[in-house]
Amino acid sequence: MKTSALLFAGLLALQTSGAADILPPKTDEAKSGDEMGAIVLKNKSSFVLDESGRSPFWPIGWKPAPASGGSSVQRVSATISPSSFVVSSITVETGGRYAIINGKVMNEGQIFGLQAGAQVHEITVKAILDGQVILAQQDQEIPVPLRRR
Repeated sequence: MKTSALLFAGLLALQTSGAADILPPKTDEAKSGDEMGAIVLKNKSSFVLDESGRSPFWPIGWKPAPASGGSSVQRVSATISPSSFVVSSITVETGGRYAIINGKVMNEGQIFGLQAGAQVHEITVKAILDGQVILAQQDQEIPVPLRRR
């Protein structure tokens, strides 16, 4: 308590004794930030990517797909047999339906590719039922039973 009282008394004495003469006078050069104009940049940076250049935002080693407009998935109306798929497990719960097809966990509505030779077929998991999975490829439905051991 004594220390704060002495500190307060000392500050009061400095203020009344003319301590304002110690501070440098304000000039026009020492204006506050509000009174100054906007900051002027000497060099403004810019970024322009030419058509043949590599985007710096791509991962290292990644190359864009050719601009041929075609998809890597070919839509061929070939008949796919159910033996092309292995359904090893089916889980039917209130939260969702899951099946392990060719070693990968799939759910209803999921789309995956099946490679047959040089062609990749786009397959959709249409329904997961108790004991079988119904897959669709364009207009063809493929029922695949659960493989039991």
